[in-house]
Amino acid sequence: MDNPARVIILQVMTADTDIVIVGGGLNGPALALALAQNGFTVTVIDALAETVRKNAAFDGRAYALALASQRLLAATGVWDRVADEAQPMLEIKVTDGHAGSGPSPFLMHFDHAEIEEGPMGYMVEDRHLRRAFLDAMADTPGITRISGKTVVSQSVEQNHMTLTLDDDSTVSARVLIGCDGRRSGTAARAGIKRTGWDYGQTALVCAIAHDKPHNGVAHQFFMPPGPLAILPLTGNRSSIVWSERTDTAREIQALDDAGYLAALRPRFGDFLGEIKLAGKRFTYPLGLTVANRFIDERLALVGDAAHGMHPIAGQGLNAGLRDVGALVEVLVLAARRGEDIGAIDVLERYQQWRRFDTATLAAATDVFNRLFSNDNPLLRMGRDIGMGLVGAVPGLRRGFVREAAGLTGDLPLLLQGKRI
Repeated sequence: MDNPARVIILQVMTADTDIVIVGGGLNGPALALALAQNGFTVTVIDALAETVRKNAAFDGRAYALALASQRLLAATGVWDRVADEAQPMLEIKVTDGHAGSGPSPFLMHFDHAEIEEGPMGYMVEDRHLRRAFLDAMADTPGITRISGKTVVSQSVEQNHMTLTLDDDSTVSARVLIGCDGRRSGTAARAGIKRTGWDYGQTALVCAIAHDKPHNGVAHQFFMPPGPLAILPLTGNRSSIVWSERTDTAREIQALDDAGYLAALRPRFGDFLGEIKLAGKRFTYPLGLTVANRFIDERLALVGDAAHGMHPIAGQGLNAGLRDVGALVEVLVLAARRGEDIGAIDVLERYQQWRRFDTATLAAATDVFNRLFSNDNPLLRMGRDIGMGLVGAVPGLRRGFVREAAGLTGDLPLLLQGKRI
């Protein structure tokens, strides 16, 4: 009797979802929306509970969205949800000087009228942007949210990544994307090291109400301890990002509201009339931290998980949204070609796209902060002359305006306002 034929069945593990995103801040939801709108199934794991994310109380935090970032939000359907609460940035004025003695006569003045596209960007409060992302995700098929859970381990399997959560449940995906901040657990578990340093500065963040209208003008005042950014919000309000030496910042933050305003007034000046606090006060340490690589096997890093920089140029969220646009485009085009979206050669395209731009931006913010956060008379003279030159040459001014609007470099389609 002949031996019966033996049939060998190979069982291939299928993932629960195409892509799992760790981090529910802003970059994570933006990425989830863009991916789901292009046909992927996406799971977002957020350590914070949804009720915390949806808290509508004004806490003073806001974001400067470059024009290119606004286009990405428009392309993903988020912009219509926040447009009525957004303040256009029509001008930027950059000066140098000392607290209490006013700015130097050298001024860089950038006007949105020097470009054809419109405002250089928009200021949007955190509470409005956060809720818009949550509502948009809830309205988008293909997105699953897991709130109030953290990832405790991750492992690479043959054709997927498996994550274990703190309740012992698991999620598997073809690709894991870390959007979990500067202390990214996703990166750490993958053995990805970071390069960076502390600036010895701390940012004091708050919102103020003022008597006079700001007319959509953003101000950056460079002082020896660090820059003071005054960014226009809707109504007669502005967002403040105020950099000080860490020990000084600690002392100022410990003051009551009256003492805090007394410390702010000589730095702020009286050009907007009387000022008062509107919302809570925050601090966060300033430093540079860049992941030594943005990818690993079936893994990519986005936003602060890949790169955290000084807020001197206001590019933190904008750089993250560029990551989002680039990664979505890489994954969508790879899927259309029938490639494995988690393959290292596919993810390498994302890293190559973003590494040079990120390195350039990180170097620029580091140099600018070191150049302007000091009182060396020779450096002061050199930077004042440079600021005066840029302000006087139309071609240089236009270049800076386009840079501030995020319109330079190799822009992903979503940041051009186009669908992939």
